[in-house]
Amino acid sequence: MYYQLYEFNHAAMAPWHAMADQMRIAFRNPLNPLSHTYFGRTVAAGFEVLERTTRRYGKPEFGLSETVIGDKTVSVHEKIVWQQPFCNLIHFERCLPAGHRNDPKILIVAPMSGHYATLLRGTVEALLPHAEVHITDWVDARMVPLAEGGFDLDDYIDYVIEMLHALGPDTHVIAVCQPAVPVLAAVSVMEADNDPLSPSTMTLMGGPIDTRINPTAVNQLAKEKPIEWFRDNVVMPVPWPQPGFMRMVYPGFLQLSGFMSMNLDRHVIAHKEFFAHLVKNDGDAAEKHRDFYDEYLAVMDLTAEFYLQTVETVFMRHALPKGEMMHRDRPVDTTAIRKVALLTVEGENDDISGVGQTEAAQTICTNIPDHMRLHYMQPDVGHYGVFNGSRFRKEIAPRILSFIEEHARTGKAKPAPRVIRGGKAGSAA
Repeated sequence: MYYQLYEFNHAAMAPWHAMADQMRIAFRNPLNPLSHTYFGRTVAAGFEVLERTTRRYGKPEFGLSETVIGDKTVSVHEKIVWQQPFCNLIHFERCLPAGHRNDPKILIVAPMSGHYATLLRGTVEALLPHAEVHITDWVDARMVPLAEGGFDLDDYIDYVIEMLHALGPDTHVIAVCQPAVPVLAAVSVMEADNDPLSPSTMTLMGGPIDTRINPTAVNQLAKEKPIEWFRDNVVMPVPWPQPGFMRMVYPGFLQLSGFMSMNLDRHVIAHKEFFAHLVKNDGDAAEKHRDFYDEYLAVMDLTAEFYLQTVETVFMRHALPKGEMMHRDRPVDTTAIRKVALLTVEGENDDISGVGQTEAAQTICTNIPDHMRLHYMQPDVGHYGVFNGSRFRKEIAPRILSFIEEHARTGKAKPAPRVIRGGKAGSAA
């Protein structure tokens, strides 16, 4: 019912949205004398805020058409190299100059937690000059017809394994946030099977490996409510006329509401500042606001079975760190990982995955040799800063690339790395 009301609200607001958009254009038109006055800019700013708050935000574009390798700019093209109903694997194909060395293959597993993979645009952009980058482009569940079947946590793990098989040997996998658990499970299954296509390295960034450690507000909610509460209150059918009509989903707008309510004051202040920037004609600051919220407010639905299984397995039962997680009726044994080097990355101020939750992977993967493991905690960044922003580009990305080069199976053996905590070297985890 809530989903239908949400759709009805959008339909009811459509005339107001159209009116706000037209008035915004009219009061920003340089041919309108009022557009050059304080009054005109104020009116235009108000209508733009109204237009943006009543807009339905569609899936953003990556928009990465080029990158710089060395001192040369090369073009980049998106190419789908693997496809299933709930995911496309995108390769950012670079037009490399003749004689360019073979760069490492990286599979970035984007979060399937309400936002699109484009949230990791900055992650991809930072790695492109140095690697052949692939990313999981998860499909909005409400766009997948019921005839395509379901998608749960077991299917997610299978998808990761299939993608690693498709990319071939000496692939390096990076899991950002939510995928940390299924990626670690997938690698555990591959290693238990002595799969020759298991990745060379596994990087887990800001992921909820063990949410018993420094639980955040997100973790507390899962502890306070039984799984039946989530099934009864946040799972609902996709309304007509969407392609996924009647598919049971966890709607993206509910996920977004939860995230925004955690920092509601920040969002209110951000929109007030946006209004002020528009009135002052501060175009750069206003454009930064638009870019961020165009991404942040674009959300997708998750299948109900995947969402409920994830909540129960990861946040309620803590099955993976307790050694109780199953994949298709077989145990997920993290101690089976022996050949895959492990890098864990955390942010000091992460309010989604608390400090220590990702590092827990170092504890449960007991059979990875010490010289093949590394933990890094980035000072002064929150959850978003773990995979985006200036500190990611300057501090985290170079460490990831160095770790990948260190442990590429086709490379030469190099000295054992040391754990870095807050910018200082320490003993191995």
